[in-house]
Amino acid sequence: MSLRGVLDVVLTDPGVARVVDRAGAADLAVTAPPTVQPLVAAALAAPSPGADVPVLVVTAGERDADATATLLRCFVPDRRVEVFPAWETLPHERLSPRADTVGRRLAVLRDLTHPEAATGRIDVLVAPIRSLLQPLAPGLGDLVPVELRSGDAAELDVVSRQLADMAYTRVELVEKRGEFAVRGGLLDVFPPTEPHPVRVEFWGDEVDELRYFSAADQRSLDE
Repeated sequence: MSLRGVLDVVLTDPGVARVVDRAGAADLAVTAPPTVQPLVAAALAAPSPGADVPVLVVTAGERDADATATLLRCFVPDRRVEVFPAWETLPHERLSPRADTVGRRLAVLRDLTHPEAATGRIDVLVAPIRSLLQPLAPGLGDLVPVELRSGDAAELDVVSRQLADMAYTRVELVEKRGEFAVRGGLLDVFPPTEPHPVRVEFWGDEVDELRYFSAADQRSLDE
């Protein structure tokens, strides 16, 4: 559902107009009550001459970030809105973050560093405060994603090492996002961005076939 009409009314407010006029400033920081945050962020993200810069929206928590992103997609449906999730674990805990969370964070960092022509750059990034306080290793945005197509030349061992370097977990049976398994010439992998895991069949050093399969019964899906 588009709420662009509501945003057009908000943009006529003198206070909002002043903020939008300063949107090109490198050091602009805006503080707003939670109920107004999505509208102010949408006003800043709306296309306007000379102010086409990315917007960072900081929220108190993960739920606030998801809710804000949902509203922003309604207010500015023509702009790309993404969430930068926080790890679920604390620094002192002897637990690893969920693999799908790691994958989502890497995907956002990659898009910020190297915007794809097909999807465009991120116009609005919504981040819970904890996600911005958690440390990041240099160069994460430069990690090259693993892309495979039928007919591509690729070595199974090399692809497996690439997945491990990207924080995928090697398992016997793929059931969750962020896992991969190798059986003979088959590679099963569950990317964080896909609805189902993918089975990649290799013929020597060439990708022969790719297909979705069900994590529940491990059978191929007709997609």
